[in-house]
Amino acid sequence: MADEKDDHEPESPDIHFEPLVKLSLIEKKTMEEDEDVLLCLRAKLFRYDVDAEPKEWKERGTGDCKILKHRRTGLIRILMRRDKTLKICANHYIYPNMELKPNCDSDRAWVWSTTSDFADEEMKEEVLAIRFAKAESAQKFKSVFDESAEEMKTAMKNKTLIEDNDEDDEKEDDGVVNTKPDASDTELAGQLKDLKVEDADNSTSEK
Repeated sequence: MADEKDDHEPESPDIHFEPLVKLSLIEKKTMEEDEDVLLCLRAKLFRYDVDAEPKEWKERGTGDCKILKHRRTGLIRILMRRDKTLKICANHYIYPNMELKPNCDSDRAWVWSTTSDFADEEMKEEVLAIRFAKAESAQKFKSVFDESAEEMKTAMKNKTLIEDNDEDDEKEDDGVVNTKPDASDTELAGQLKDLKVEDADNSTSEK
């Protein structure tokens, strides 16, 4: 009997404690909820580092590059996030004067400039290059990019864009870089010929 009593473990009471403070669930937003996806393509992005010695192209990341249109303001921007970390590597509006310039000897890469990229959460003047795994994807990107620039041109001419106080700094940008790197655009594009998109082009386009 003594052994049976020793083997019997006392029951632990099932005690329930109510939290002193109840926390409500917070919905995490990406700031894309109010935008329509005009294009989403997988690519590799580079920026031209004018502060390096010598000046050189540096990789910003590989991931999905999106062209988004805001439903209320009508503004169109490029947004690209890196794989896995989802860190933003490109974030700027498309303006009427923006132009994609081809990479020398390549039908899969484009170079362009912006005076107001916000990838690092502050406005920076950047020369960017994007490279796709397929020429078809590169042409699709150019088509939507050019259409967006033309749409912005028409909207600004007709004054159909809606003011947004949070975006005033970017809207003042005319999309033209006033101070260019020492190298010519052709030289900049030429340096892209050795850059490769190693990942498969699993891309989708939405309208």
